Amino acid sequence: MRIETLMKRSLGLVVVAVLGLALPSSAQEAAPTTAPATALVTPLGYEDAETFVFAERVSEPLRLHVVKPVGWKASEPRAAFVFFYGGGFVKGSPDKSIGWARMAAKWGMVGIAPDYRVKDRFNGSPADCVADGRAALRWVQDHAAELGIDTRRIVVGGSSAGGHLALWTAITATPPGSSEAEAPTMKPAALVLMSGLTDTTYGVYGRRATQAGVDGAALSPQHHLDGKMPPTIMFHGDADTVVDHSQAANLHQKLRDNGAASQLVTVPGGSHGFSTQFPEWKDKSRELIRAFLIEHKLVD
Repeated sequence: MRIETLMKRSLGLVVVAVLGLALPSSAQEAAPTTAPATALVTPLGYEDAETFVFAERVSEPLRLHVVKPVGWKASEPRAAFVFFYGGGFVKGSPDKSIGWARMAAKWGMVGIAPDYRVKDRFNGSPADCVADGRAALRWVQDHAAELGIDTRRIVVGGSSAGGHLALWTAITATPPGSSEAEAPTMKPAALVLMSGLTDTTYGVYGRRATQAGVDGAALSPQHHLDGKMPPTIMFHGDADTVVDHSQAANLHQKLRDNGAASQLVTVPGGSHGFSTQFPEWKDKSRELIRAFLIEHKLVD
């Protein structure tokens, strides 16, 4: 597998297709001008991260970005935090999750921000996104020695649709569109879900799955939980109109019924982006996450 290590500024791969007819010069002068379409950018690297290709897809290679803590040594395996950005399977990029990787590095963990095949940049489906999330964790596990990671202490998290991917990395069943060969070799040590999408049996996300030829129930992680699941902490606003708070409440109850450690933090009046709506929740949620990881002996 090809591995790229990039230590340059964040770059982008921009593909722009323009179709048109040549006009006489007089017509060109008279033709009205229109604003160019917004280019879709795939981050290729960050100054403070090492970038690796974790999967070769038809569209283009998929990358993940690794931020190492101060004092990192491959010979001294650390806990890791893999975090998936959100965007409804349609948009988003690691620009939205690299901050989580940097936060993890400050905590002494190896922080990892993977990309996946969202629709607007890769023309991917929800099933493609889930497959990529599982493949990313599998790659990290397979390359743990060179990354200086303890495979028994890999935490996986995600926001919104990224939470959907995170939850699927902890489930044994192979979801539609995924390969058993890319399945994680073991469950994450813990899960962190931010406004997580965990049920695709209804609503817009169920329709997106159906439109891509996948049954929403078959792709719904909440409906395929293992009997044993990792400790989980989730944050969800009770005024979220994008992913209803009931998804978090239902998942929390199912996890507890199965004997899993589950903590649901409800943000009063919180919307889908509650940390933007209530800035104090950015620090508050991260303090609670750190306390959760300390409790489960995943960070010091």
